[in-house]
Amino acid sequence: MVAELLLIVAIAFAATILGGVFALRFRDRLHLILGFSAGAVVAVALFDLLPSAMSFGAASGPATISLFIAAGFLAYLVLDRLILIHPHDHGEHHGLDHDAAPSPRGIAGALTLSAHSYFDGAAIGIGFQASPAIGLVIAAAVIAHDFSDGINTVSFILRGGGAWRKALPWLFVDALAPVLGALSTLLFRIPDADIGPVLAVFAGSFLYLGASDLIPESHHQHPRAATTIMTLLGAAVIFLAVRVWGA
Repeated sequence: MVAELLLIVAIAFAATILGGVFALRFRDRLHLILGFSAGAVVAVALFDLLPSAMSFGAASGPATISLFIAAGFLAYLVLDRLILIHPHDHGEHHGLDHDAAPSPRGIAGALTLSAHSYFDGAAIGIGFQASPAIGLVIAAAVIAHDFSDGINTVSFILRGGGAWRKALPWLFVDALAPVLGALSTLLFRIPDADIGPVLAVFAGSFLYLGASDLIPESHHQHPRAATTIMTLLGAAVIFLAVRVWGA
């Protein structure tokens, strides 16, 4: 499991870096990538995490598992609305001054996204504790989302007035965060009885992340059929992945 985990976190690291580079070079195509990420994240919650949570948490009962799903959804809502600050315009051309420093708001946004990426990495490790199939499917969604995290991290710094060169260190921090999160799960193991509720919390947070963040972000200023098609494609890819790896 350790070798697989190391390979996956290396891919997650690369996905975040690529997302940041993409944000710097191709601002007019981001909505398609975000649309795909949205479909992937929601599909992981619906097709993998929810059934797995019900299966592992059979002793707890559907009502209890549903409560943890709601807790994950609502906790992420509170975190998102009261603490995290998400950019909603990837097309602004800030950071033209190569020596300009980012604003405190930009730095705060980059830090909160990095903290979120840490927990994404932890979700991969906990998924592998449940089973390799669950770990791989969660990893697929996290990697898809890490690409958009790289985009958002760069956007925070640029929209805060920082130069593109100042965005690169923060992009590296965000890319390293899921690596540290996943590796931290090698230091502890969740009891089997608690895996169901934990997966349910992640299912609720993934549902919120996809439905309330990624889908609106992908359609922002781009209400096009192509974006919707990419969202459906992202969901279809994860559905097929669940069928293959869960077989």
